[in-house]
Amino acid sequence: MAEERIVTEVAGRVCAIPVEPGAKVGAGEDVVLVEAMKMEIGASSEKGGVVKSILVKLNEMVEEGQAVAIVETA
Repeated sequence: MAEERIVTEVAGRVCAIPVEPGAKVGAGEDVVLVEAMKMEIGASSEKGGVVKSILVKLNEMVEEGQAVAIVETA
């Protein structure tokens, strides 16, 4: 299986993590939401797969381009 590193496109605060390790996600499904400029911006998987790990915690500050999760893809 291949691994996809999910990265955030903006710097901000992690405001939601709607999935847990082991959860199945579809292509385009948000894995982590980051609040920036009073907006919630999702970091999503390009391909469907299974969430292997979440690399951030709720309310943690993240930088643009930072990896926030790893998804195993087929």
